[in-house]
Amino acid sequence: MPRRDDIETAFRQAIVMEPSGRRTVTTENFVAALLRFNWDWNLIQANQWIKSYTHNWRDASTQEGENKTWHTFNPNGGL
Repeated sequence: MPRRDDIETAFRQAIVMEPSGRRTVTTENFVAALLRFNWDWNLIQANQWIKSYTHNWRDASTQEGENKTWHTFNPNGGL
């Protein structure tokens, strides 16, 4: 049975550190991490959670669609 606390853990596991030091997350990687915790979300649900529960992440997508690329704009802040 999935636990609500696992959503934040899955988000943290989906974070990728780029060589430039920027932290990025794609919606697709977040959904894949959620599946490991038995959360079966689609891309729209994952994007809504990121918009609602993270404050220092900005949409930096270069393509259309729901598979967005998010990056931190204040790396010294919280989640």
